[in-house]
Amino acid sequence: MIRKLLIANRGEIAVRVITTAKRMGVATVAVYSDADATAPHVLAADQAERIGPPRASDSYLSIEALLAAAERSGADAVHPGYGFLSESAAFAQACADAGLTFVGPSPEAISAMGDKRRAKEIMIEAGVPCVPGWHDEGADEAALAAAARDLGLPLLVKASAGGGGRGMRIVTEVDKIEAALTSARNEAEAGFGDGSLILEKVIDPARHVEVQVMGDSHGAVVHLGARDCSLQRRHQKVIEETPPPGLPAAMVADLCAAAVTAAKAIDYVGAGTVEFLVGDGGFYFLEMNTRLQVEHPVTEMITNLDLVAWQLQIAAGGPLPLTQDAIAFSGHAMEARLYAEDPATLLPRTGTVLDWQPASGDGVRIDAGIATSSEIGIHYDPLLAKIIAHGPDREIARRRLAKAIGDTCLLGATTNKAYLLALLALPDFVAGKPTTALAADVEIAAEPGEETLALAAATVFRASIDGEPDPWRSAGEALWPLVLGEGKRKHRVTVAMLADGNYQVDSQIVLAADLPHAASEGEQLWLDAGDGARAWEDFTYAPAEPPTAGADGKVPAPIPGRVAKVAVSVGDTVVAGALLAIIESMKIEHAITAPVAGKITRLAVAEGDQVAARAPLADIET
Repeated sequence: MIRKLLIANRGEIAVRVITTAKRMGVATVAVYSDADATAPHVLAADQAERIGPPRASDSYLSIEALLAAAERSGADAVHPGYGFLSESAAFAQACADAGLTFVGPSPEAISAMGDKRRAKEIMIEAGVPCVPGWHDEGADEAALAAAARDLGLPLLVKASAGGGGRGMRIVTEVDKIEAALTSARNEAEAGFGDGSLILEKVIDPARHVEVQVMGDSHGAVVHLGARDCSLQRRHQKVIEETPPPGLPAAMVADLCAAAVTAAKAIDYVGAGTVEFLVGDGGFYFLEMNTRLQVEHPVTEMITNLDLVAWQLQIAAGGPLPLTQDAIAFSGHAMEARLYAEDPATLLPRTGTVLDWQPASGDGVRIDAGIATSSEIGIHYDPLLAKIIAHGPDREIARRRLAKAIGDTCLLGATTNKAYLLALLALPDFVAGKPTTALAADVEIAAEPGEETLALAAATVFRASIDGEPDPWRSAGEALWPLVLGEGKRKHRVTVAMLADGNYQVDSQIVLAADLPHAASEGEQLWLDAGDGARAWEDFTYAPAEPPTAGADGKVPAPIPGRVAKVAVSVGDTVVAGALLAIIESMKIEHAITAPVAGKITRLAVAEGDQVAARAPLADIET
């Protein structure tokens, strides 16, 4: 029996685990870095332990710090959540050595599936079909390049360790093979401490389908259905659903049976997910995630089961709560991941949550790790919340999810709301034909639409004439020429208040009842017109247009983050497109390139510096 559970994680998954543990009468211990001292998961737990400074390697990835926190708190069990150390065999073993119950599989199972090379060998021996590829051990760059040419293009270069899309590169041109190998290896070494690679053929078109499995320490394994996770960007899932639409029932049954076979092949205990690529008329094993998945709520919605409760019961030595025949499935469920990122560029963003209003309604569930006043920093994954919807059929679930996304309001940080809504509206997705390539062509315009701009202008105008405490200035005229600033973009409109209390923005009528919720921060007004939060600035005059970014040879930081690399020195001559620096933000590296050719006359940063968005990086004399 588990008495006190330490959750070795943060954010929404920590809140999620704490909720179930408390319902089961298990005392909870949160851990936090200095950046998370007042985070929702800390406030939700019965007690909390500090584990170090903001950098993950010094806190959430520190086995020593986590074990010390467990000892101080008197915890007798550890739940790793997902990410961080959730798939670390070393952490699982360290917990066991310290006499702690690890809520997850054995170190041996984690190790076997964590090495994608070894995992493929085990699955092939067990008779589970695998993606054609090359996975010889200890290969150098020359051997990998030769194998890549033999396999043919397109192919996927993949880190043998780790996951989350890191250390993965798709190669479509022969002369790009070496560069892809080097890039993938470097990212894998930085992210996982292991630069070994494998190669896989790209199956296109394809679908990413996974099966949730559960095993106990008594030898029983069951599946809880299949999920489609095809809508991805940068190999990271964005929209997930269950059951997978359009797949023949016989194939789904075969997928589930193969997943159970895979779990039994490694004596699996706990919650796990076996991932497959579906295409070319068949399915192929990709990998096994030896933890609870981000998208587990959709499975909970169609089974009416609590997977965290199952995890805790299994970890305590109990049997599976249900046999396979007793597990029932009902309806359809979809999940969308709400990220702090620019929907136009999909680059991470930071900020302070000025207001957080999650949606509610029939069949809607929100799993969040934020609250009003939460800080969204650069140190961790930009996932803020998961928006989940259930319905009696797929179309009702899809519509409920789209409405819930639109109704969810977060002010103070830019999110991917517009991107999520665009994905849900894709004709092929609506028709139940998702593929891994479907999201690649979705682009969100950086410019606001006419309706969004009109709503913003009317909201700013109302805030000004109502005399509410805010940074906006009123011209005091019935007809007001207004310039709304959004970053470097300036939007000129004319606003008037009508006799009926509504507003006219240029030629558009804006109803007062439709004005979105807003929150001010300094000289900015944040508002969400339904497609995501934008920050606006109000000017009563028309300032000069700023020059095109980089045209004058000045190179600003496009995002906040840490300068991971400076590739040039003062005096160097560069061509347009040459690498100048790499900025790391939220675990993702972003290359900064020269906008023009010329000589480097100034470097404003050094490796290791923290920079704000739009901070100067370098000057180039053209």
